[in-house]
Amino acid sequence: MPRTGRVLLPNYPHHVVQRGHNRQAVFAVDADYRYYLETLRTWKVEFDIRVYAYCLMTNHVHLLLEPPDEVASLGRLMKRLAGRQTRYVNRLEGRSGSLWEGRYKSSPVQTEQYFLSCCRYIELNPVRAGMVAHPDQYHWSSFRARKFGVGNEWLDRHECYMALGESERARRDRYMRFVEQDIDDNEITLIRTSLQRGQLTGDTRFIDQVEQITGRRIVHRGPGNQSRSAADYAK
Repeated sequence: MPRTGRVLLPNYPHHVVQRGHNRQAVFAVDADYRYYLETLRTWKVEFDIRVYAYCLMTNHVHLLLEPPDEVASLGRLMKRLAGRQTRYVNRLEGRSGSLWEGRYKSSPVQTEQYFLSCCRYIELNPVRAGMVAHPDQYHWSSFRARKFGVGNEWLDRHECYMALGESERARRDRYMRFVEQDIDDNEITLIRTSLQRGQLTGDTRFIDQVEQITGRRIVHRGPGNQSRSAADYAK
């Protein structure tokens, strides 16, 4: 069966996930995480990509990225991230072969409705996986950098985040409260299934807008049979 063509939109956030090959670990020690983040920090500038949120899990990464007018820059950044990390790990471990699955998953995000929700979803991954009790205990996500203001100078601020307050402290405090709110299960299901199926994270109005932008019919399938648990996607 042929692959479904990606929907990539210029100047829209995209929720991106890339997993280790056969779900194998891609990060083993702190230096592995630091190397990946350094690549992301350096090459986001080279490819003119905005980075709004991230979470590096043991065997996969979640990113919230916005490509410029040249949407192919998103694929180039993901290729650079995967290639450099693979060469780094292979060199250290004296191994060869693929570190990642061949194709990353992505979902354009409706900003006014789901931007902050996607940030929260990404940064709560370690909590859903049972690795920590609170997201600020996990060192490899943008939540900790955002909360403590350390190492986050290269993170971009989306207008939805900036609208949370007049000062960075006010915005940060309000976002922290947002993250700690109870989350509707429907929101989690929408974000997860949209990503897994390469669909849009948004409502029917957003789908109509994207059809006008792309000139393509966007088929949005329902959740269907949820045979896998939330923990499968949060590991």
